[in-house]
Amino acid sequence: MKFLEADFFERLTDRTMVTAKLYLEADEISRDALNTVRHKYLQKLNGEVTRIYDKKNRATFIGDTAQYWAPATIDEVRRKGRLKYTDGQRQVVGIYYKDNQGDFVILASADDQGSHNRLDKLLKIMIFIFILISLIVLLLSRLIARKMLEPLQKFMLEVKQAGSQNMEFRVEENNNKDEINLIAQSFNHLMEELEQAFILQKTFAANASHELRTPVTRMMMTSELALSKERDQEAYQKVIASMLEDAEKMGHIITGLVALAKMDLELINSQLVPIRLDDLLSKIQIEWKTQKNLDLRIIDQNPIEPNSEILANAVLLQIALDNIISNAFKFSDNQEVNILVESTENDFLIHITDQGTGISTENQADIFKPFYTRANEHGHNGEGMGLYMAQKIIDLLKGEITVKNIDKGGCTFTVRLTKF
Repeated sequence: MKFLEADFFERLTDRTMVTAKLYLEADEISRDALNTVRHKYLQKLNGEVTRIYDKKNRATFIGDTAQYWAPATIDEVRRKGRLKYTDGQRQVVGIYYKDNQGDFVILASADDQGSHNRLDKLLKIMIFIFILISLIVLLLSRLIARKMLEPLQKFMLEVKQAGSQNMEFRVEENNNKDEINLIAQSFNHLMEELEQAFILQKTFAANASHELRTPVTRMMMTSELALSKERDQEAYQKVIASMLEDAEKMGHIITGLVALAKMDLELINSQLVPIRLDDLLSKIQIEWKTQKNLDLRIIDQNPIEPNSEILANAVLLQIALDNIISNAFKFSDNQEVNILVESTENDFLIHITDQGTGISTENQADIFKPFYTRANEHGHNGEGMGLYMAQKIIDLLKGEITVKNIDKGGCTFTVRLTKF
């Protein structure tokens, strides 16, 4: 706007100077030159008014009966030499011009309608462009926002799939280092911890029921049998001793279950002690024979060398081996189960072999998962926690458990434990 105003003032000043040349110095230039100047420069500006005043402030050359400019304005031009000002929408230029004919004041005024029209058009164009750019920016912003939020929307849809029945669910991660991927990694880490906590809760409840049912039942039967009729003091002492033994075993089982539920390697390691593997296996063999009248045979093909020990928690390791043995008896209809201990340079390999139907190759990867069981297919009861618990205990003892079918039927579970 300032530029257009200055440009119009300059054009108006040129018009004023041309007027002075034409009217005041016309006698000093040739007629041809005068005609050229008139044709070239006398195209009037919009609403142009030009007046020439003499020293008495009277309009000369161009008549002005209405006295267009007041004497005060004319005197101000004469005093300053040049004058520029704006009168409403009109712009005014005045110059003080000395000539051989006298001293004159030339004032010119015009309305820069062309600039106003251009500004109006420019304003309309700018408004149109602004609206167009705003729409384009809005559309692009929505597209960019949608593109940027796609991973978040995908993440939210995936998160909705997680639930108590789907704790193994994990959202998809990628190699990007953006915030969405960091959130996905944090969510997956949280899901892992929740899954472990969820499994531990169910594991503890299932295994507490599984492991404590037998001693509780035996204590109840012993008590009922003792109360069924009068007995002598020695008989009661035997009953109390038996119940005390079962209670002590329950205490050991509860201690082991609590230790397993904590799943804290440091706490577990603090409870590891050297134990004789042959003594533990003999104890297990006797308990299965006396308590359930089942034949558990320990093969002496490769006797365990004297003083060979492993670093373990005796209660937890017995629970793990008992779960494997229980599984072997269950799926072989209580036929004889064999245990063969193989000694290597650094490890003991405990091979537990049953005479059941074996485990199909496709199911071998699932049998160690929590709550997975095929017991119902064979007419047995089971929570699907025994082998999972066994593997978890063996893992905590830094061992390994594997399974394979044997040619004559049945399968062999092999537990590898490091020597102490």
